[in-house]
Amino acid sequence: MKKIDGKFIAFEQNKILKVKIDKLKKTHNIDLKLVVILIGDNPASKVYVKNKSIKANELGIISLVKSLDSGVTEKELLELISSYNNDESIDGILLQLPIPDHINKEKVIDKISVEKDVDGFNSKNIGLLALGRPQVIPCTPLGCLKLLQSETSLSGKNVIIIGRSNIVGRPLSFLLTNENATVTLAHSQSKNLKDLCKDKDIIIAATGIPKMITKDWVNEKSIIIDVGINQVLNKDKKKILVGDVDFSEVLPEVRAVTPVPGGVGPMTIHCLLQNTFDLALKRRKISLV
Repeated sequence: MKKIDGKFIAFEQNKILKVKIDKLKKTHNIDLKLVVILIGDNPASKVYVKNKSIKANELGIISLVKSLDSGVTEKELLELISSYNNDESIDGILLQLPIPDHINKEKVIDKISVEKDVDGFNSKNIGLLALGRPQVIPCTPLGCLKLLQSETSLSGKNVIIIGRSNIVGRPLSFLLTNENATVTLAHSQSKNLKDLCKDKDIIIAATGIPKMITKDWVNEKSIIIDVGINQVLNKDKKKILVGDVDFSEVLPEVRAVTPVPGGVGPMTIHCLLQNTFDLALKRRKISLV
């Protein structure tokens, strides 16, 4: 049994990335710039954006947050993104989700230039990932991959992903298939879900259901990646964050499991900043040796 410390792994990866960013600044006099578009007053989104900005600044990436009123029109948002696409000083554009219902999410995401799409959600980037020749990989799936690679080789492993969202489940299924894993993509309509999980080498939980995965879903060789972030009340009626996995119950029964918080979250932010760096080099046709 082992806790997979995403916070520590991200810290080590960020140290390596910072050296590269510093070298880019020194050799090419380039300051990387990431723009995050935040619409409305969603408290969770504000926290996520703040954490991303803090980490970006620590590593030497300029992080600009463009806050928009929830009443912003789709036309105004598309024009803003177009201006960022054409701004050579901007290396990455991120649209913080969710966004208001009156805006067509797919249309807006596809407006982000594939060369600056640090979240990897543009349909062309998702298509290239599905074809096995990705230009940029969505941040949370990439973070999950790096956490898994810290524990095991993926080739030949039997994996189940619970949750088929376009943000995590679907792109992660492409990514792990590209790594030669055998992937089952399960969802709310899957039958006998618990039985599907019991014999798997790797279980990835992205259900949004607090502590859904318990010890009777796993086996002693299981590696569990918990993507869930759920706010619940503890016995003292205080708000706490828990995952989709009952961490304390599962930990003694499995090979390894990520905690919440401190697992996937820090790696997602690392991958966002890594994508910003990688896309900047590609767009500017720079090779750092």
